[in-house]
Amino acid sequence: MPEIKERIETALDSIRPYLEADGGNVKILKVDEDNKVYLELLGNCGNCPMSTMTLKAGVEEAIKRAVPEVTAVEAVNITTPDDPNAVLPQRMM
Repeated sequence: MPEIKERIETALDSIRPYLEADGGNVKILKVDEDNKVYLELLGNCGNCPMSTMTLKAGVEEAIKRAVPEVTAVEAVNITTPDDPNAVLPQRMM
């Protein structure tokens, strides 16, 4: 499965500049036998209430577009909007 992981990394590299602009990033934890991808959201992405939207609209879409055999993308550390530790990313002016 190293080849599929490599293709997923390439897809993630295409969106990393956007995640990094908000102080975040993403790391592949594993790809299981059903081609389900497990990710860890890092930095601000790990504690932002918008992380669910970022995961679905950005990360998952980029991965599935580049690697159509991926069946699902799941983050192990999604923050909920009512989490008292959630922090919105700071926009650069």
